[in-house]
Amino acid sequence: MELLNKVLLSSAGIIPLVLAGSCGQREEQPRPNIIMFLVDDMGWQDTSVPFYNGDTTLLNRRYHTPNMERLAQMGVKFTEAYACAVSSPTRCSLMSGMNASRHRVTNWTLEYGEKTDAGSDMIELPEWNFNGIQPDTVTSERNRANSTPITSLPKVLHDNGYYTIHCGKAHFGARTTPGADPSTMGFDVNIAGGANGAPGSYLGKNNFGETTNPKFAVKGLEKYHGQDIFLTEALTLEAIEAMKTPIAAGQPFYLYMSHYAVHSPLDPDNRFTGNYEHRFDKQLNDTLNNNEVNYAALVEGMDKSLGDILDFLQSQPDVARNTIVIFMSDNGGQALNNTRQGCANRDQNAPARAGKGSAFMGGVHEPMMVYWPGVTEGGTVSDQRVMIEDFYPTILEMAGISQYETVQTIDGVSFAGVLRNDSAVYDRPIVWHFPNLWGETQNEVEGYGAYSAILQGDYHLIYSWKSGLIRLYDVKNDVGEQNDIAADNPELVKVLATELSDYLRERNAQRPSFKSTGKICAWPDEVANIVYSNQPQQS
Repeated sequence: MELLNKVLLSSAGIIPLVLAGSCGQREEQPRPNIIMFLVDDMGWQDTSVPFYNGDTTLLNRRYHTPNMERLAQMGVKFTEAYACAVSSPTRCSLMSGMNASRHRVTNWTLEYGEKTDAGSDMIELPEWNFNGIQPDTVTSERNRANSTPITSLPKVLHDNGYYTIHCGKAHFGARTTPGADPSTMGFDVNIAGGANGAPGSYLGKNNFGETTNPKFAVKGLEKYHGQDIFLTEALTLEAIEAMKTPIAAGQPFYLYMSHYAVHSPLDPDNRFTGNYEHRFDKQLNDTLNNNEVNYAALVEGMDKSLGDILDFLQSQPDVARNTIVIFMSDNGGQALNNTRQGCANRDQNAPARAGKGSAFMGGVHEPMMVYWPGVTEGGTVSDQRVMIEDFYPTILEMAGISQYETVQTIDGVSFAGVLRNDSAVYDRPIVWHFPNLWGETQNEVEGYGAYSAILQGDYHLIYSWKSGLIRLYDVKNDVGEQNDIAADNPELVKVLATELSDYLRERNAQRPSFKSTGKICAWPDEVANIVYSNQPQQS
């Protein structure tokens, strides 16, 4: 176990606040309620809210998300928000504040002791933490194997007086481990969260998968079984009911509203499918097919959930005035044509390239908004870069918790200061580490396969572990990452490859090895020095 990362642990319930003009008298301000609204597999353009240069894209016009528009008008929209390219690494980073290279849950989890990677004839994958994150109280050898013990975000909040609610998808611990159950991770209430990373079914008539796909069945919603109700709606009803308990007690609450939507299966949400059937889409130059109709309905159903929660808060003005709402997605939208319509890796997250599982921007660029009453100015936009592990220290700072202890080292950087002062934007690199093989495709050309990457300034460097290929893109001027400029910028490649390698070495990041020799794959800077050392000088 790493040495304790010591940050002070504060007492519960109240933040002392000196009001202007109060002559030093202290008035007690209640801690804010915090809602973390996380969507599954939602691409950055799967909304009527424009996140690209303020311009409404053809994809934005496909979707109807009036409540996301409402939240954007209430708070601040982030145009540079990022997560990991698949689900479990993102969720483990959110819960721990650690970069995926440090917590080592680098691919999605499910069964105890089982990797979920595709096979390879060329590379051997490292023994990553396929059993997920676990509570820091775990001591048994079984439950510590291939897992990372953490002091979780909800535990710190709980220990500081928060009533903590988990609602929806968990997917941060393998089945039969303590970490599979959110109630072991600091949540007072767990609604429908388990090891499954997708719902067996969204339909109450199918018992949310119990009768059709039991391996991925959503548990804990048995009272809705057999009913004509969509999973997104059932979770929303349960979340609203759960919030009533701390509100009645005058206790601050943290709601992790973690929807299964908009992940497959693309079951029809008949409340909204009629809005998209037979619709001609200008981007695709075609009529939306059944998958796209159902996908758009999933998005609109998720948006209705957001609106229902905002309506519930606003029905109680005192609660609304003291409740922070954060909106985020866990990875890029699916971009393969086995699921989505259009040209694979081009249409689905346009103008970004590729999607879920890929190192390209389509796999990691997310829609993000924050409403902090009395702090954020409505209708504003921030280009501050944010990575998923940043939410851990940010939420604790928002809660007024400045002193706490964790067993893990925190990689995240709080962006609360930017919310308070939009001119306080700071520079920081974003690093991704995926020494794995995602099961759906290994198309290295489109950014899939085992890779690591860094985004610094205007430049995105991608390193493929198997081939040693280094690619470089100017994402400011080439958001679609069509023009690899690595060969023309050898010195910049060396600088970024060194920064990426140093970051990974500092965290003792795992690497694949070659099956033929047993040799571990080279660090990016080692390859950069070989590939570019003999390049001619640029005139």
